[in-house]
Amino acid sequence: MLKLSGESLSGESGCGGITPAGLEKVTAELKEAVENGAQIAIVIGGGNFWRGATKDMDRVTADYIGMLATVMNALALADALSSNGLPAVALSAFNVSKLAQLYTREKAVAYLNDGSVVVLCGGTGNPFFTTDTTAALRALEIEADILLKATQVDGVYDSDPKTNPSARRYDTLTFNEAIDKNLKVMDLSAFSLCRENKLHLMVFDFHKNGNLARAVAGVKIGTIVSQ
Repeated sequence: MLKLSGESLSGESGCGGITPAGLEKVTAELKEAVENGAQIAIVIGGGNFWRGATKDMDRVTADYIGMLATVMNALALADALSSNGLPAVALSAFNVSKLAQLYTREKAVAYLNDGSVVVLCGGTGNPFFTTDTTAALRALEIEADILLKATQVDGVYDSDPKTNPSARRYDTLTFNEAIDKNLKVMDLSAFSLCRENKLHLMVFDFHKNGNLARAVAGVKIGTIVSQ
């Protein structure tokens, strides 16, 4: 299971939305990994379009807008993958029947076994849950071997490596250590699901060419968080 941010589809432009360069990068990384034999499901975020509510907006409304943003990203990514010869399907947690199929565990597993990349959108279908929690939940439902969190840095650090040159990177962590140190790799609900069900988490730099293929091949990159 790959947790992918919506911002990854923006490329390096920093302007938000979806860019051809962003789609091309993500597609290339996924294609290399799948051609090396991996089955990949993706939970996609929506932050390139929507970062949450303002103080004047109802939280539930804001969360539903975010879910809709993930549907747009999933449609774009599935289309880009299919256009590059990689079968892909978007499955939504809520009903948008003219745009994407409705998610079920059985349907996701069947598509994976047929060789498709499964792009999961719509979060859990409920407000108050992040796409991190969605990724952990869906990974457990489909019995994924590992949850991969794609980031812009090469693992988990004790402080922000972009602002602190002396920041220390962890090769391994337990979920309890990450929580106690307030490292904020994922939200507490996602951590709890992974910890209680013994699902390993790998945090890695998605933007380094070939890193996704290395990760699914079992190469030790990034930081492994485990029970």
